[in-house]
Amino acid sequence: MLKIKNINTYYGKVHALKNISLHLAEREIVALIGANGAGKPTILNTISGVTPAESGEIHLAGERTEQLPPDRIVKAGISQVPEGRQVFKGLSVADNIELGAYLRFRSNESKAVIRQDMQHIYELFPRLEERKKQMAGTLSGGEQQMLAIGRALMAKPRLLLLDEPSMGLAPLVVQEIFAVIERLRSEAGTTVLLVEQNAKAALKMADRGYVLETGKVILEGTAADLLENPEVQRAYLGKEKKDIWER
Repeated sequence: MLKIKNINTYYGKVHALKNISLHLAEREIVALIGANGAGKPTILNTISGVTPAESGEIHLAGERTEQLPPDRIVKAGISQVPEGRQVFKGLSVADNIELGAYLRFRSNESKAVIRQDMQHIYELFPRLEERKKQMAGTLSGGEQQMLAIGRALMAKPRLLLLDEPSMGLAPLVVQEIFAVIERLRSEAGTTVLLVEQNAKAALKMADRGYVLETGKVILEGTAADLLENPEVQRAYLGKEKKDIWER
């Protein structure tokens, strides 16, 4: 589904991603874990075209995308749920969800089909239907995260990029959101690339994972293997408070 080869991304003179290579198979959930500043959100922003790569290649289902603008990347089948949700707070829940289908409306897709997809979002997140006329800025953090995911899904992505979906949320809400992510994979065949500070929760749900440090992939493997890896346990699963990657 996705193949990234030797991607380098800069913020000004700061070399944020250094020859990053990774891949996702269709219907996989893959987790990116690492400390703050490791480059995890930058990978998502580079894939979605928000922060263009300086060099390297990104292939979505065999097609090159790294030179495309963000709207073309969305149209190709990639949607991103940004860190901090970034809902349109002055618009209603329903309007936020509808905006997720903006490119579909522009392409003159059947409005009936789009409305049907909106109803599916309400089935995934019943609380959004209860609050569909409510201003998005008045929702709780968990509800705003549901709304951000629902908005992204309205673009009908093959690949969903999730940036810290559990941040600041109560454990029960996190469980609910993670259950929906798994449902998207099992029912719709959606492929998911997940950036998550809660490494244990991410790896328990994922098929595979990559560990990042200062813009580089330093470890990769199945989620089960990473959960059992002593270095990952000490660095990211609360076993010891020290930098075990320091040699």
